Amino acid sequence: MPSARVLAVADIKKEMAKIGVDPYGIKLMADKADLLVIKIEQLDHRAANILKQEMLSLGAEAACSRAVMSLQRGRAPVLLIGTPAQYRKLLCKLTGQPFGLKQVAPGLREIIDNYYRPVKNVQIMGILNITPDSFFDGGKYLASRQAIARVLEMTREGADIIDIGGESSRPGSAPVSVKEELARVLPTLKAVVNKIKIPLSIDTYKSEVASVCLDHGAEIINDISALRFDRKMAKVAVKYKAKVVLMHMQGTPRQMQKKPHYQDVVGEVFQFLKERIQLAVDQGISREKLIIDPGLGFGKTLEHNLELLRKLSEFRSLGAPVLLGASRKSMIGTILGTGLAGRLNGSLAAAAWGYLQGANILRVHDVKATKEMLKVLTTIKNNWGD
Repeated sequence: MPSARVLAVADIKKEMAKIGVDPYGIKLMADKADLLVIKIEQLDHRAANILKQEMLSLGAEAACSRAVMSLQRGRAPVLLIGTPAQYRKLLCKLTGQPFGLKQVAPGLREIIDNYYRPVKNVQIMGILNITPDSFFDGGKYLASRQAIARVLEMTREGADIIDIGGESSRPGSAPVSVKEELARVLPTLKAVVNKIKIPLSIDTYKSEVASVCLDHGAEIINDISALRFDRKMAKVAVKYKAKVVLMHMQGTPRQMQKKPHYQDVVGEVFQFLKERIQLAVDQGISREKLIIDPGLGFGKTLEHNLELLRKLSEFRSLGAPVLLGASRKSMIGTILGTGLAGRLNGSLAAAAWGYLQGANILRVHDVKATKEMLKVLTTIKNNWGD
């Protein structure tokens, strides 16, 4: 007697091959099992109507407001719902359409390509805070001997990058001088740069600090201000051909958690990062050198952080590697009702979710535990159906 079941299809191509589908048929049909939703903002109502008709003609959908359908003049957002195969056909159709649709096509093609670009290797960025007041390990690594030992330990545990910071960015923290910041980070950086083979990142928004550290072997600038606090930072990045992490933050560390507010947190963070990418490129930084970070906990409530995590995959369409930093943060403690010491399991859950959503870099305090979690997850994911 025939029986049916719902498949949790991790790889539709393998499932079709199992039942003997012709390879050419697999190639034709695989895309039909993948549904992609794209939101276009501020589209001319006339263009939106044409777009809806084109999507319907392909067996896809376009959702828009009643105002759009009544042909009232104006602009409105549109949600496109279709498969990759349907979008490819749509892009061909748009090249000859009026009301700005011809100009929409290249942008659509770019974000689709970015979204489907595979994440080959997820990297672990180990955190080293050489400060007296960091929220988790403040004061623990102030002595150079202890800081150096921690770098070497994280390297042995499997870190792919070490991120060294000399100024706390926890909520309410006060800034420190360039001299003090360098006094904290430089001895450790100089001591380990030739002892490890993985890149060193400097967590700073000050161009002077970044310049000195890059001159002594650092390769990445992790800027919580996304080049906003120091206008000379972009020039430093260009000079040293450094990679740059652009992070979103509402306000400054001292006051960022005082009633943060958004109309659409994901949309606003997305737009901010998109603009900062363009600004960085305009100032001469290669697009391939840019990394983006939605900035969990930096001017966000628990609800904002959860929304960003739920929709983290959306940031892949910006075309830059996505860095996720959820490790040991207060949002984990709030969810679990625990203090700093009890946040490891929750941090691993957030990191695992980030991996499954397409994050490229996980910034963590607990390198060994994260490495082991990723090994299990990647084994499950990469060996499906074998």
